[in-house]
Amino acid sequence: MAKKSMIEREKKREKLVQKYAAKRAALNEVVHDQSLPMEERFKASLKLAELPRNSSATRLHNRCQLTGRPHAYYRKLKLSRIMLRELGSFGQIPGMVKSSW
Repeated sequence: MAKKSMIEREKKREKLVQKYAAKRAALNEVVHDQSLPMEERFKASLKLAELPRNSSATRLHNRCQLTGRPHAYYRKLKLSRIMLRELGSFGQIPGMVKSSW
């Protein structure tokens, strides 16, 4: 059950990232614009800090869609190595042949 909750948490983070992406990008532009006065850039950085922490794209992590495992993740299939091997041995992944495991 814990693994499913991690998958759900990651989906929730993805929604937050999409929701706040434009606002975050605009504030980041203001913060990094050297031509603006320091006070204005500081206010923008404070507004950026007020946004939800999980709305940052760096909080996203690639996870297996079946188990929620974050390590040994194959991007193309969105599976971990363990599930890739298991589904491959059952013949459920098209084009994958079990030669010798």
